[in-house]
Amino acid sequence: MDMVTRARIRDGDADAFGQLYDEFARTVYNHAFRLTGDWSTAEDVMSLTFLETWRLRGRIDADGGSLRPWLLGIATNVARNTRRASRRYDNALARMPRNDQVADFAEEVAGRLDDAERVAALRRAYAQLRRAEQEVISLVVGSELSHAEAAEALGVSVGTVKSRLSRARRKLDKATAEREPSRPAQQVTVTRVMREV
Repeated sequence: MDMVTRARIRDGDADAFGQLYDEFARTVYNHAFRLTGDWSTAEDVMSLTFLETWRLRGRIDADGGSLRPWLLGIATNVARNTRRASRRYDNALARMPRNDQVADFAEEVAGRLDDAERVAALRRAYAQLRRAEQEVISLVVGSELSHAEAAEALGVSVGTVKSRLSRARRKLDKATAEREPSRPAQQVTVTRVMREV
């Protein structure tokens, strides 16, 4: 994004901000979806990210590099806050009396499909990662940021990004290997999984 457009965004120009949105909305949405695993929540995170970006537009460096790491850092923080709010809501629902539940036959049907099983196993393994590991995987593998850009987005060192990424990959590889130990040719790789999720 050129310096003139950056300056216009800083000054509150709605058209320039619209250009920013058009350029990065899909990237922010994809990152949010990888963090939340839910398209509806990802849409909310994307909307809140751009609201927060508008609020923080004065922090845009007039002659800086790509705005992508900055936006994805904001999206990561918004996703964290959304997750916290959702957890509070879930806890409140858990305290309410329960009604009889009807069995969900969709899972039984989906279980017959190998691809659905693979994606489900991946999501379970991904959900077991620590939040920091999920964020690094999403930024580096899913959004294809460099280690330095991911470090900037998360506000941590490059070494921290590398160690979190390595630890997350080991955990995901182990989880997928346990699922199909006799079928190594069809092992689910982290990259394939992140692109499917």
